[in-house]
Amino acid sequence: MRLIAALPLLLAACSGTETVGGNNNVDINAAAEQAQDSIDNYAATTAERPATAATPVPDPTPSPTASEAPAGNDSALTPLDPPAPGTPGGLPDDRTPISEAPFAADSAQGAANVVQTYYALLGEKKYRQAWALWGHDGKDSGQSAAAFAASFDAYSEYHANVGAPGTVEAGMSQRWVTVPVQVYARLKRGTPVYGLGTAQLHRIVEGVGGPASQQRWHIRSIDVKLRPKG
Repeated sequence: MRLIAALPLLLAACSGTETVGGNNNVDINAAAEQAQDSIDNYAATTAERPATAATPVPDPTPSPTASEAPAGNDSALTPLDPPAPGTPGGLPDDRTPISEAPFAADSAQGAANVVQTYYALLGEKKYRQAWALWGHDGKDSGQSAAAFAASFDAYSEYHANVGAPGTVEAGMSQRWVTVPVQVYARLKRGTPVYGLGTAQLHRIVEGVGGPASQQRWHIRSIDVKLRPKG
């Protein structure tokens, strides 16, 4: 940094003194020597003064890598890998193309769509809406809405693959259909679990009595047991 000092004006003259303002005599040589002494003293004082150290700036803290991520961080966990169709633990390897034509709500595909909706709601943690897809307004689940929701507290994620539905079975004024289901989920402690089983759906035929809600496909039972892979 350049230092600028305010110094007395030095006046040069041929003689040692000069009259200023009439009666006041100024000794120019003495003034010059005094000014030089001030400069020398200032320079010496500045040279002896220790420099102030700059405040160190800490290095930014590096972000943790995936392997250093705290336990329970889903981004550091291995993705779920349900068995492929046709392999042990997988859905049947049914290569029959699924029709994309509109289907009736009371058809077998309509029943499979209810199962698909059910597991989608579970995956979104919309437990009360999923519970309502069980027969008799949720009562066929064997649990209250609150107990049903609590039964999924152990999972951090919950998914399913739904297979092609079976043939609709008729009996008097009732209808049943079985839909294959492959569930894959993760416990909150990080363990992946898988299960293969079936969902059975039921409805009553329109016009034979009973509440209208029971004329639509609803879940009667689900038989799937989850366990770690292998």
